[in-house]
Amino acid sequence: MIKTVAIALFIAILLRIFLFQPFTIPSASMEPNLYEGDYIVVSKWSYGYSKHAIPYSPPVFEGRIMAKAPERGDIAVFKLPSDNKTDYIKRVIGVPGDRVQMINNVLHINGEPVENVVVTGEQVADMFNGQTVTTLRETLPGGRSYQIQDFGPNYSLDNTPVFEVPEGYYFMMGDNRDNSIDSREQGAMGVGLVPEENLIGKAEMILFSWNEGASLFNPISWFSKVRLDRFFTVLK
Repeated sequence: MIKTVAIALFIAILLRIFLFQPFTIPSASMEPNLYEGDYIVVSKWSYGYSKHAIPYSPPVFEGRIMAKAPERGDIAVFKLPSDNKTDYIKRVIGVPGDRVQMINNVLHINGEPVENVVVTGEQVADMFNGQTVTTLRETLPGGRSYQIQDFGPNYSLDNTPVFEVPEGYYFMMGDNRDNSIDSREQGAMGVGLVPEENLIGKAEMILFSWNEGASLFNPISWFSKVRLDRFFTVLK
């Protein structure tokens, strides 16, 4: 029995390192595409492998093996550069050579405003005191399109300096633009530019999803808090 368990554990570790890794979304920073309580699967081979593909990131080698560059618009999981331990998930907005800037609440890449079209606008009274949240469809250079969420102008990150993305780094942003700590924050409390070595993988699918209050130790909540409409949703 011990041998069987050891073999199963070894296979599970190999699958986690080389193929897929599950993650639970802990915050609202990627709404309206990912919600707190979503349980997602990340493909490990999409960007190649670094030490961060291995649990606890042992310093067994530097750089990436079988490296593949992320594309603008990918939803990527990575290790926070400031500690190389904390898992973050954001969208790849700037690739090496890009100049990224927010001007009056509009994303600009290489001096050009990124196209966005309003989809819906609704009141969110319980959390934001009746403030209107706007859902927009943003289309990046190259045609990648997805929805973002915005609470209007005059937020702290709606106007930024120009960020130049050097070789070997990526600029990440949350889809919930006014409720995301990301590469727009360059200080110790922010994300800053993300080295390619810190990339873990590409978010591919929502496997399961539960509302707040679901608990492993409360079987009733598995059914009362479930969000069936989000099961097996392919991420864009």
